[in-house]
Amino acid sequence: MNRTEKTQNISELQKKLDGSKAVVLTNFRGLKVEQMTGLRRRLREEKIAYQVVKNTLVKLATQGSDLEKLKDYFEGPTAIVISYGEPVALAKVLTEFQKTLPTLEVKVGLIEGRVTSPPEIRTLASMPSREVLLSQLLGTIQAPARQVAGGILSAFQQLLYVLQARVDQVAAAQASGT
Repeated sequence: MNRTEKTQNISELQKKLDGSKAVVLTNFRGLKVEQMTGLRRRLREEKIAYQVVKNTLVKLATQGSDLEKLKDYFEGPTAIVISYGEPVALAKVLTEFQKTLPTLEVKVGLIEGRVTSPPEIRTLASMPSREVLLSQLLGTIQAPARQVAGGILSAFQQLLYVLQARVDQVAAAQASGT
C-alpha cells in the first residue's frame, strides 16, 4: 500500500468514525468467512458497520479524537464495529453472536465517549431499548395524574349517587303524599 492509499484509507476511516455513538473493537481470530458474513449481515440490519482494520492505520485515524483512548487495544487481529444509533442494539447483536460464536472476542468499547469493558457491554445488551425505557418513564410520570383524576372522578360519582338518592327520596315522598 503506497502513501496516497494509506492517506485515503485513514481519511475514509475518520469519516466513518466521526459522529459515531459507539465503537467496539473485536478480535475475529478463529471466525470462518461465512460466520463473519453472517455477523456483518446482522449488524447491517441494525445500520451498524463492521470493518477489519489495520492497527497502524486506525491509530493514525483516531489521533486527536475520543477514540484515541482505545489506542492500547489496537493489537492483533482487530475489527471495528461502528454504530451511529442506539448503543444497546450494537451490544445486543454482539452478545447474541458471542453465544453462538464464542471465538468472537470483544476487546473494548467506546460508548458515547466512555471506555467500556466487555462485561459492561454485556450488561448494556440486557437493557431494554430506548423506546421501552421512555414508555416506562412516561407511565411513571402519568401515574400520579391518573390517581388524582381517578380520585376526582370518584368524588363526582359519589356526589351524583347522593343527589340521585335524594331525588328518589323526594319523588317517593311526593308519590306517597299525593
